[in-house]
Amino acid sequence: GRLVPEKGVDLLIRAAASLPRPWQLTIAGDGPERAGLTSLARRLGMQDQLFFDGQLPAGRMPAFLQQLDVLVLPSRSRPNWAEQFGRVLIEAMACGTVVIGSECGEIPHVVGDAGLIFPEEDVSVLHSHLLRLMQEPETRARLAQRGRERVLERFTQKQVATQTVDVYREMVA
Repeated sequence: GRLVPEKGVDLLIRAAASLPRPWQLTIAGDGPERAGLTSLARRLGMQDQLFFDGQLPAGRMPAFLQQLDVLVLPSRSRPNWAEQFGRVLIEAMACGTVVIGSECGEIPHVVGDAGLIFPEEDVSVLHSHLLRLMQEPETRARLAQRGRERVLERFTQKQVATQTVDVYREMVA
């Protein structure tokens, strides 16, 4: 993704900084915030746990997502922007990866009960969610399974096409 302020990656770095080690934070994407995020990690003493993979081609995303324990989308609303869908959440859940997202835009509607949600800008709650998933592998496994089920129930091409046709039928009626 884009490393821009509205994506909230700084929130994730601050939330992860005080987690018990060992852990690794891998960020896929690039953009104008990368240098600032690197500097923040250095100030928080976690530069050895932070890795940037840069922009990944679409063909590499499934393998990338499958190797994660958790995917976090910590987006923050701006006067002219809110997360419209967060496709990466669907992709991660389809790969069996647990997701955590902020309350920004459509994130809570995409995640539903198949992941964890935190209030925008709330580093403390994000930290608690990360810690919980580190300490409770059974919760992580349950959410991973629920995420995959949610994708199959709501977000396959067939499901989206059916829902679209239903909307058109309702409009015509």
